[in-house]
Amino acid sequence: MQIFDSHTHLNDEAFQGKTEEYIDRAKELDVDEMAIIGSNEAFNIEAIRLAQNYEPLHAVVGWHPEFAKEYNEEQLVNQIKLPEVVAIGEIGLDYHWEEDPDPEIQQAVLIKQLDVAQQYDMPVSIHCRDAFDDMYKILKNHDMSKSGIIMHSFNGDINWLNKFLDLGLMVSYSGVVSFKNAPEVHESAKNTPLDRLLVETDAPYLTPEPYRGHQNEPGYTRYVVDAIAKLKDLSPNEIAEHTFNNARKVYNLD
Repeated sequence: MQIFDSHTHLNDEAFQGKTEEYIDRAKELDVDEMAIIGSNEAFNIEAIRLAQNYEPLHAVVGWHPEFAKEYNEEQLVNQIKLPEVVAIGEIGLDYHWEEDPDPEIQQAVLIKQLDVAQQYDMPVSIHCRDAFDDMYKILKNHDMSKSGIIMHSFNGDINWLNKFLDLGLMVSYSGVVSFKNAPEVHESAKNTPLDRLLVETDAPYLTPEPYRGHQNEPGYTRYVVDAIAKLKDLSPNEIAEHTFNNARKVYNLD
């Protein structure tokens, strides 16, 4: 079995100085490759450094909506030209916290990064929290189907799932899909086609069962695979195979 953690943060302080340890622990759980996701200047630089030093890791760089005011397009364009960088992300909208930048600023920076992705034919990893309406409108106006869009840690209901699937998105599920109190996510995972499905940890956040309440780590993608397999009444091997191949395809690693 081979598993690809399509969205994780080994560049986070929680893992600092222990990269090899967490890569080895992941391999023990059949997690062989990972996308290391940036969110601001420091996290982007660290994602690239890790990808340059560890073969199973691939860098994704971009400005998270929380850091929209810090957006540096020149830096983004220079970084996505590096061979270790496989996508732009995580970019998007987050209306959950009042202290986050104004929605208009977030939208403007998201659109700028989508424009760069279109220009350089790069896939994007999308962060969307409490902002499905605006996100759908923006993505509908940016045909990214050829480059690829990943909706990271999808937590919408089946109606939103179908709307985003119609736009050509890949849909990634995190540890939330293993939670007992997430019926909408369960229903969406059950109805996501195998050729559009990805798995992730978003580590160190969103730890899946049976380790919920503890720090997450990339190896726990195995438990996300197990949860989806149970929901779809398929074997973990089948879920792992499809999601591994889908990740390599959307990140242009084949």
